[in-house]
Amino acid sequence: MDPAPQTHPILSYVLSRIPTLAKPNRAPTSEFDIEQPPAPVHTPSPRTTPSSPSAGEFELVERMPGLRHPSVLRAMTRAVADVSAARAALQVLGPRPDHELVDSSRAIVAAAEAGDARIPEADAEACRAVVRLEETHDAYEALLHEAEARLERVYRSAMEGTDLDDDEAAGSGKGEVPASAGPEGGDAAVQEEVVAVLKQAEEGRPVESVRLVDRQLCQLPEAFGRILGLRVLDVSRNQLEVIPDAIGGLDHLEGLCLAANALISLPDTIGLLSNLKILNVSSNRLRALPDSISKCRLLVELDVSYNGLAYLPTNIGYELVNLRKLWIHMNKLRSLPSSVCEMTSLYLLDAHFNELCGLPSAFAKLSSLEILNLSSNFSDLKELPSSFGDLLNLRELDLSNNQIHALPDTFGRLDKLEKLNLEQNPLAMPPEAIVNKGVDAVKEYMSKRWLDILLEEEQKRIAAETPQASSTPKAWLDRSVSWVTGVSGSLVGYLGGNKSEKDAYLDQQF
Repeated sequence: MDPAPQTHPILSYVLSRIPTLAKPNRAPTSEFDIEQPPAPVHTPSPRTTPSSPSAGEFELVERMPGLRHPSVLRAMTRAVADVSAARAALQVLGPRPDHELVDSSRAIVAAAEAGDARIPEADAEACRAVVRLEETHDAYEALLHEAEARLERVYRSAMEGTDLDDDEAAGSGKGEVPASAGPEGGDAAVQEEVVAVLKQAEEGRPVESVRLVDRQLCQLPEAFGRILGLRVLDVSRNQLEVIPDAIGGLDHLEGLCLAANALISLPDTIGLLSNLKILNVSSNRLRALPDSISKCRLLVELDVSYNGLAYLPTNIGYELVNLRKLWIHMNKLRSLPSSVCEMTSLYLLDAHFNELCGLPSAFAKLSSLEILNLSSNFSDLKELPSSFGDLLNLRELDLSNNQIHALPDTFGRLDKLEKLNLEQNPLAMPPEAIVNKGVDAVKEYMSKRWLDILLEEEQKRIAAETPQASSTPKAWLDRSVSWVTGVSGSLVGYLGGNKSEKDAYLDQQF
């Protein structure tokens, strides 16, 4: 929850300046978190070296001289107090429950309230507590976003050198230019363009593609949902805050691009787009995706990057079995739902710059996956599932800027891996000297390690099954032949029966 100077330079500046603004007789209890915030859980990239705070502040103030204005500092102090209060409340509440747990809890509560006698009251009450915790997190996060938005207004006023005491821009909005002060729905030319499209559709003339990109649109007319035969709708780089429910009426729509707008949510009717193949809602303000998005079963590409998503719909993977490319980077995802493992057609998954603490245990079921980016989850991502080596078609893997100490023992099975980035991880296995030699050296090292593990396990198994009394030369020979046969069979199965360099290594062991 701590702001990063790279993304919130003004907020970071104000937090660092509060000790000089606070009065000596004020109680330190509520300000200790502000004056001396704890080390952030989500650390910045390890390759970023700490620099002198005074140098950064000097550069910021030189670039924005309005920060020196006393009224600006006072207004910012009030805004930071709101941010601090919301953050403190979230910390008291504890971690947010897993989204899958919340979904299952809501289902149990609904069944209990419907009179299902099979659900014990204690279980129902526990599920209600989970739902209440989730709702409380939502409420406090809304307060946090509101406080941050207020600080952004102060930021803009500081940039303009406005005296906030005169126009009360920090809170009341007096003198503030409304977001829609520009042309409503765009300028006259854009309005004519929209009207022309709708008129063409009303006259029965075919309209298969509508592209209104970068037109300053503030509203998408409901009538767009009645354009029969429309296959592509691109309204990216506008000022849309809402998509009308009527969008669900576009039965033939195959491509929908809503990128770079100001959307906070998507309508549930988006699940009615049964022919949709490409959906791009990147660079908006989405905090969640509607569960109905899972009903777009023909989706091949889904881009939800650059939003504020904390979770994905629980059942998204069970329905989107045709999905080939999924971009979820630059969000706040703490985990992936287990249903993601059912996306057996998935070719590309980009999840960098999130807060992922790990991957589902069945992640290796993504048998078609070739490109995977898990970089920059920083201190959250510490390990990969043991079955990771079953991603036999993986060609490109980026694990940089995490806290991974060891690659899974099965990593050597990734024979098709061509590109590997392990930078900025505290890796002990494989050793740094091996990592520096490149992807082939890492694969060879981990492959030999895996073979050694198989040999050791087989030796232990045979030793445990062999009676101590069988010590004659004939018994010893029988055991040896049995051991060699068993191990060879296991390794042939592992290697797919193809002779390779791994067999030469194995021959040396025999």
